[in-house]
Amino acid sequence: MESLSTAWAIFQGLLLEAIPFLLLGVTIAGLARWLVPQSAWVRRLPSHPLLAPIVGALMGFALPACECGNVPVARRLLASGAPMGTAFGFLFAAPVLNPIVLASTWAAFPDQHWLLIARPLGAFVLAVLLSLLLVQLPEHDLLDRVLLSERRMNQPLSRIGLLERSTGLIGAKATPQAITTTSKPSGIDVLEQSSREFLSLLALLILGCGIAALVQTWLPRSWLLAIGTAPTASILALMLLAVVVSVCSSVDAFLALGFASTVTPGALLGFLLLGPVVDLKLAGLFTVLMRPRAIALTALAASVGVLLIGQWVNFWLI
Repeated sequence: MESLSTAWAIFQGLLLEAIPFLLLGVTIAGLARWLVPQSAWVRRLPSHPLLAPIVGALMGFALPACECGNVPVARRLLASGAPMGTAFGFLFAAPVLNPIVLASTWAAFPDQHWLLIARPLGAFVLAVLLSLLLVQLPEHDLLDRVLLSERRMNQPLSRIGLLERSTGLIGAKATPQAITTTSKPSGIDVLEQSSREFLSLLALLILGCGIAALVQTWLPRSWLLAIGTAPTASILALMLLAVVVSVCSSVDAFLALGFASTVTPGALLGFLLLGPVVDLKLAGLFTVLMRPRAIALTALAASVGVLLIGQWVNFWLI
């Protein structure tokens, strides 16, 4: 009974922490669709393989939301036909490269100047590398089927033919609204779509928070922190802790402050880098963006990248 009470308390904390940012992300995505015609800003985004993820990562400075709020915005970018590198660069970098997270990191570690530089720089590098990796996959192997259909409907016919669109020419009706992406949707249409998107993402968020709460209750943190002084093992332990705890990136620095003195610098940075990209709470939300294999590839690549960054930091600071 005590374990269930603990799991319920953790579940409520994670959910209440994430819902405002999820709502903020859906609101921003809806406002972008309503105020600015899709083709007007999608055409201005760079499609260069390297420049696209860099611009996407830098866009994170404009959105004060954690990883939960970035998912609907990234989905709107992809559905609107934006370069995949830009959307994924934003998805992976924005949870750290935004004013709230940068301010909270500074508030938690005002004297750790190396960390105030290493965290945003590491998040930027990790986001660009993950984006460069994912865009190597064909769209039909990377993107969720529903999202891929929306994306192809918003592509110009010079790039995506009618036979490649989800509606096609056989046995389906392609409405003018589906083909024309320059028209401004009505406020009611945007509100209805945003409400459906919020409810679907909320269901996945509840599932992810439930899994995270159960794992946190079952898996003690004490043994993870017991190996905090080992150069490599400490990084792996704190990476696992970041995945399990699934705390929002806007407050994870204060959680890290509690064990900062008992772990290596690389482990501390690894905790702050991996959590905003890969955790149990995000596993469900990512299903509206990517196929399961692409999610697994993202988790593996992010883990390897964070481990290497942490090792490099330990090499220079220990």
